[in-house]
Amino acid sequence: MDSYIIFLVIIVISFIQSIFGVGVLLFGTPILLILGYDFASVLTILLPISMFINILQVVQDKKHINLEYYKMLLLYSIPPIVLLLWLTVELDLKTSLFIGLFLIVISLKSFSLKISKFISTLFSYQKSFLFFQGAVHGLTNLGGSLLTSNVFALKLNKNQTRATISVSYLTFAIFQLLTLITIGKIQVIKIELIIIGVLTYLITNRFIYKKISNKIYDKMFAVFLFVSGLILILKEI
Repeated sequence: MDSYIIFLVIIVISFIQSIFGVGVLLFGTPILLILGYDFASVLTILLPISMFINILQVVQDKKHINLEYYKMLLLYSIPPIVLLLWLTVELDLKTSLFIGLFLIVISLKSFSLKISKFISTLFSYQKSFLFFQGAVHGLTNLGGSLLTSNVFALKLNKNQTRATISVSYLTFAIFQLLTLITIGKIQVIKIELIIIGVLTYLITNRFIYKKISNKIYDKMFAVFLFVSGLILILKEI
């Protein structure tokens, strides 16, 4: 039964990541922790799946990547991820409530001029935000929620949005895996779960993603951020 549950979880979170470029870690981490997996096992299961899906997305949409944003992310987000990842094994920091509220505010920016102006001001401190984003991801594996909100605020089209998130998330995963290997926390990688994730992406990309217009995608992304925030808040209540 445990195998069927984990297979279903991988299919669902891979479907979400196939659409938005993020989801395997954001949703998979709390789900697997609830199912009883330790943090190192969670990372070992999810990081390779996330990487392979993102690789396929980057190969397909590489010309749409926002290179200016990506260069800043490399400089300001990656160092805190590497430095703080080891703390995830030692500490149980509660940041989900804050991140959840933040995501809900971001998702409502399209419906409120005041919220839109507030978000624009917040993201104007881009370097500080990127460092904070990296620190959160290193400590909790939930930095993808901040990444999606940050890229969403750039007001890109759907291909640019997914491509930029995918290459950023891929880079996160690579450095996380390298860090786990360096500190000796990596466990056995399950190839069958990677295959399930990749197949889910190929089917989703072919029959669903390509049929979504930019306007609909923008609304879907807002709903995605809202639901993400709500789930993270409920997780802490």
